[in-house]
Amino acid sequence: MKPYKANTRNDLPRIAEVLGLNGEEVKDMQAVSAVLPFKVNNYVLENLINRDNLPNDPIYQLTVPQRGMLADADFRRMRDLVDREAPQAEIKLAAREIQANLNPHPAGQQELNKPMLDGVELPGMQHKYNETVLFFPAQGQTCHAYCTYCFRWAQFIGDNELKFSNREPEQLRRYVEENPQIDSVLITGGDPMIMKTKFLRQYIEPLMNIPHLNSIRVGTKAIAYWPYRFTEGEDADDLMRLIGEVRKAGKNFAVMAHSSHPVEFSTDVSELAVKRLIDAGAVVRCQAPLIKRVNDHPDIWAALWRKQVALGAVPYYMFVERDTGPKNYFEVPLARAYDIFSRAYNQVSGLARTVRGPSMSCTPGKVCVDGVTEIHGEKVFVMKFIQGRNPYWANKVFFAKYNPKATWLDDLEPTLGEERFFFEQGMDEFVDNYQHEHEDSHEVKESF
Repeated sequence: MKPYKANTRNDLPRIAEVLGLNGEEVKDMQAVSAVLPFKVNNYVLENLINRDNLPNDPIYQLTVPQRGMLADADFRRMRDLVDREAPQAEIKLAAREIQANLNPHPAGQQELNKPMLDGVELPGMQHKYNETVLFFPAQGQTCHAYCTYCFRWAQFIGDNELKFSNREPEQLRRYVEENPQIDSVLITGGDPMIMKTKFLRQYIEPLMNIPHLNSIRVGTKAIAYWPYRFTEGEDADDLMRLIGEVRKAGKNFAVMAHSSHPVEFSTDVSELAVKRLIDAGAVVRCQAPLIKRVNDHPDIWAALWRKQVALGAVPYYMFVERDTGPKNYFEVPLARAYDIFSRAYNQVSGLARTVRGPSMSCTPGKVCVDGVTEIHGEKVFVMKFIQGRNPYWANKVFFAKYNPKATWLDDLEPTLGEERFFFEQGMDEFVDNYQHEHEDSHEVKESF
């Protein structure tokens, strides 16, 4: 194992030399990476990127900034600043103005998911769904490498007003303890697996004796980007012990692995990482968005799901790219997403058909494109709530007019008498009012 080395914007000339890129391409990357966060490590560069397939290599697209990730006018503005070697303060100011227009926190993350304790809002936590609370440990709000399409890109640009972060294990413990409807905690980021296990323990150990808590989840891309986190040294061994302790306490420990492409499992160490986690008692569940230029082909997903099953992991979600950041570069129309999902699903056995999707994590909840059909002569999308901000929405089926160009829920229109509010951009206000009217989720009545 070579020591971990992160490469950031200042290292782009050297990265370009390693990858065989020219000076103009370096300047393009410098312009884009001034707006969108960039980090790639030596493991990814040396093991996952195929230099003979640039710029089309999926991991290259996944980790290295591309010109098309910014709108033309924004790119020209940033490229001009790079060309004339503008002061960093000027570059940063221009970047902030562009970032503000990229919907940095989609689906009402900052406005609608705020947990309260003793009448005080808790930072670095989200409670969107009745049973699940998300926690953002301060030490885990970075990653071993950044995905270019990351919907949490705003965590990594140095703007504290946009960042979710909490370093108080006691706040998490008390909130979960005082809300008996919560049966699952998701520790997320960033990537919590960038933390030393001793810090992860500080957040997990206080949860282990809460009777109504059934599962502890940790979201991570480390199996793909730095699998040595699970295989090498005392810290990896301590993580395996921690997983065993959680299991001994009667809780499920789930590793929510961000798994975008089969090549991420192409190294011996990545396979070993999965094996060690499972042997320690973890369930590895794999999920990722469907992304143009990275994995927008059914054969890729079928191969990915088969590989996950072979390793003992569980295919979990195919997501739709969220409406944030460089979405125009990566987004796939919902009709095509459903076609890709279906054609991949048709290729695999029942063990891989645990996967759900294509699913949008939008304001009202996780909404799946569950089918395309014709009703009374009208072609429609069959939509289904996998999860809902209102718990009574879960598993509800509804219909939308078929639109081959739609890429998100807001692009769809209701049909067949469906309620308008599922589609409106004013959903934030609706949900906010609904939550205030029904503070005790156990007494919420179905209202439609």
